[in-house]
Amino acid sequence: MSSPDWKPTDRPTRPADEPQVWTAERIRALGPATDLTTAAAIFGLSRSAAYDLAKRGDFPVDVLRFGSRYRVPVAAILHALHLPAGDDNAPPDTPPQAT
Repeated sequence: MSSPDWKPTDRPTRPADEPQVWTAERIRALGPATDLTTAAAIFGLSRSAAYDLAKRGDFPVDVLRFGSRYRVPVAAILHALHLPAGDDNAPPDTPPQAT
C-alpha cells in the first residue's frame, strides 16, 4: 500500500542497480581528493576489494592514509585513466617569444 504523500515524480531517475557512469568532468568535479569508496567505483572495484588493495599498497593509484581514513588524489585517478587533469579547452602553455 502506497503512502498518500508519494508522487510518481519522487522516484529516482536511475534504477538502483544501474551502474553510475564516470566521465572526466564528473571525476574532476570531485575536487582535489576523494574517498576510497568513490575511487573504487571509478575503477570498477568493490568497496571491500579497494580497501584490501589499499591496505596492501596495490590500489591502482597512490592512496593517502590519515589515521583510519583513506583519500585518493583525483589527479592520480585522471592520470591512471589517461585523462587530462585540467580543462580540455584550455590553451596549451607556450613559451614567451624572443624579440
